[in-house]
Amino acid sequence: MSATLLVFLFFVGSVLGISFWLGRKATSSAGYFAAHGQIPWFVNGIAFAGDYLSAASFLGICGMIAFYGYDGFLYSIGFLAGWIVALLVIAEPLKRLGRYTFADALNSQFNSRAITLTAAISTLVVSVFYLIPQMVGAGALIVPLLGWAHWQGVVAVGAVVTIIVVTAGMVSTTWVQFIKGSLLVLFCAILTVLILNQGLRIDQRFARGLELPAGATEAWPNKPYVRDGNGSLWKKESDGTVSQVQWQVANAAGVVQSINGVAPADGGKLLPVGGLISLPDGQTSTGALSPLRYLSTLIDSTVLLWSKEVIPQEGGGTVTIWAQKPTSGAKLMQPGQHPLFKGIQGELPVADPTKPETVLARQKAWLSRIDFLSLMLALFCGTASLPHILIRYYTVKDQPSARKSTVVGIAAIGLFYVVTLFLGLGAMTSGALNLTDTNTAAPLMAKTFGDLPFAIISAIAFTTVLGTVSGLIMASAGAIVHDLLKNVWDIQLSDAHQVRAGKAAAIVVGGLAMWLGIQFAAMNVTSLVGWAFNIAASANLPALVMLLFWRGTTKQGITAAIIVGLSSSLTWVLVSKEAFQHVYGYSADAAALATLVPFSQPAIVTVPLGFLVLVVVSLMTRRARSGSSTG
Repeated sequence: MSATLLVFLFFVGSVLGISFWLGRKATSSAGYFAAHGQIPWFVNGIAFAGDYLSAASFLGICGMIAFYGYDGFLYSIGFLAGWIVALLVIAEPLKRLGRYTFADALNSQFNSRAITLTAAISTLVVSVFYLIPQMVGAGALIVPLLGWAHWQGVVAVGAVVTIIVVTAGMVSTTWVQFIKGSLLVLFCAILTVLILNQGLRIDQRFARGLELPAGATEAWPNKPYVRDGNGSLWKKESDGTVSQVQWQVANAAGVVQSINGVAPADGGKLLPVGGLISLPDGQTSTGALSPLRYLSTLIDSTVLLWSKEVIPQEGGGTVTIWAQKPTSGAKLMQPGQHPLFKGIQGELPVADPTKPETVLARQKAWLSRIDFLSLMLALFCGTASLPHILIRYYTVKDQPSARKSTVVGIAAIGLFYVVTLFLGLGAMTSGALNLTDTNTAAPLMAKTFGDLPFAIISAIAFTTVLGTVSGLIMASAGAIVHDLLKNVWDIQLSDAHQVRAGKAAAIVVGGLAMWLGIQFAAMNVTSLVGWAFNIAASANLPALVMLLFWRGTTKQGITAAIIVGLSSSLTWVLVSKEAFQHVYGYSADAAALATLVPFSQPAIVTVPLGFLVLVVVSLMTRRARSGSSTG
């Protein structure tokens, strides 16, 4: 058994051992769903970080930075900024209003079944959407670590998490998140030190500006790609330079037939990529660098990224081609490289304003900017609306503890997000990127420092998934048992039966999470999390903020705001271009035609809509407001 596998199994075994040991302390419903409200505020603050720093934060953001540069860091900024709302607006009032779930807080003044029902449904929908990227990230970790198939990794994570939740509920979940949060921040900081100590160096494996290889044939499968006499594929640029290309052929069913001209069964595979092709002052390597010097040197360098093109074949199937794309470091450190953020940079086209192509370019640029602003709004507002974050306020004893734990969480999360910039850039220049999977950038980069760093980072990333998924399953179980069974359907359950029902609900949600993680395997986990934040902000934030700060809020207004915010944002996401392309399997061109909305991030429309609906409905029904009604 390899040292890598031993380290990984040690981490997983330790987490399960802690869970079983703490299981003795969660015999009551208060213990199972809220850890008796006795978690120390510092532990709860680090657990906030452990709960919040998910697979998207570690795997997805690092991958986006590695493939697109600064655009990935914009997610970090948005994720962190959202905690200001949680600290200044939500923390203490939420602790005062509730006991176990988000619905408790919303329904504290009304005793309304409609509020409880809609809030519980919102909790389940948001939790499920947030579960998907965690499970996708888990599968992405297992593939390079153990050599398993993606679905096997997803099932393994789902099984371990379900055991954690079933054995001890919120008690074990909290301590697992505390340990995971501490280790994640610590070891990512250590990995950053290794990256800075190594500095930057030129990658000599891939060269540009070569002569066209002897024996080059005609274009394949279309211009400007040519194949040489050895079977290698090249791309002839418009300036006459030639660069190496990697390619993959798939049949109509999506099954890969060949990779770089060789069948997978015969050893065909894509070469790991990522590196620098020039450094300032003609250097080939820099040696150790300070953080600021690392960034300034990278800005003055040229990075070799890879563009992707999917070419349909006659009779079905596709050829996917990755070609070298030299990019200045200065450009990478500005927003606008990721497809979602195209149009942010530069001026809108003004030449020949009457031409259709100019009008279309201007429209796309404006829509791209709106999409970006909508995403930032979702990240800013979504943090304080995530059910698995909100329920953590019920695990401390009082309101000051809730505030202090939020401050600790912000400090730990802020440090981690600064570190992600260097992790992503280190992966970008590591020469170890997998062109087909952005989610593996950080673990593969760690592997360049040896098997032990790879094993440790992979194991910590695995526990990262465990901590976040266990929190989401706890939030879902609480919504099912405490909100739906007990308060909506009025099923009388003893304390012990509530705990049993919670464990059964955890098993069901865990199974659903596994299935969804397998279905969404091809999507970047950060993109999926963006959808979850949009839905959470649209469905939950208007009701929660207006309840806390507007006395005119009514139960009908809260109910309507949740229904409209949830349904509008969910519908918008499911009919977007990204959903048609990455979820339903349409080609990029067909997805662009099929989409029913102008941009993919709905928060800029659906969050204000939720506030508007709540105000209008509350004004129409405020005479009927009663603290003892049962609407």
